[in-house]
Amino acid sequence: MPTTFRIDGSRIHDIASFYEVMNELLMQDEDWDLGPSLDALDDVLYGGIGSLRDLDDVHFVWTDHDASRTSLGVTATRAWLQEKLERGAPFDTARITAQLDDLDTDRGKTYFDLLLEVFASHPDIRLELA
Repeated sequence: MPTTFRIDGSRIHDIASFYEVMNELLMQDEDWDLGPSLDALDDVLYGGIGSLRDLDDVHFVWTDHDASRTSLGVTATRAWLQEKLERGAPFDTARITAQLDDLDTDRGKTYFDLLLEVFASHPDIRLELA
């Protein structure tokens, strides 16, 4: 029987609130929080940390995902990329500039799209958009 976690999309209004929700779901038994990072989320989804420790069959249900898709869409993604661009090193500014250009031409991936890719890279975890 899978262990199911519900991501409440109605509570996600920006990138920071996505990680607040994920911390409540996954990090309650840890003395540290998941930072707002796709790499950090990827690491946690490998398991062995927090609520995913010792679980083999994991299912996430993302309710109100359409609201999250909007909140984590082009505007949020542009702000996230722009912040990285302004900070410069260690970020690849040429790559970030290309990502911003792609957003301008509707070819770019939004933060929501990137989150879906992170989940999809874990074949032992199922994500249902509800």
